Amino acid sequence: MDEHRKEITISIKNEAEKRIVITYKNEYRNLMQLLNNNFYLEGFGECGGMGRCVTCLVRINGLEGLSNLLERNEKVTLGKMGLADSDLRLSCQVLITDDLNNAMIDIVAENY
Repeated sequence: MDEHRKEITISIKNEAEKRIVITYKNEYRNLMQLLNNNFYLEGFGECGGMGRCVTCLVRINGLEGLSNLLERNEKVTLGKMGLADSDLRLSCQVLITDDLNNAMIDIVAENY
């Protein structure tokens, strides 16, 4: 099977709504775009994916070593907000790769 067409299955929870989303590597620029395409999320990702506003905050469960993947802007932004939890990520800084296969994602941006 073509490496770029390998399915990536992600479980996503937005408040009481849960969905299983099947995507492919490089189908979306980042997780924020995938979430905006599959959920109506008013005010989600206000900085347009620059990693500066914390409006696209998600909790990613099921991935070990995730904190090692933090981008520079993301690390600074989360630090300023006092969000040291290693499961919290800015969805605009998370690329859609095989690493997300079987991940469980909670959209938590509205809580911050």
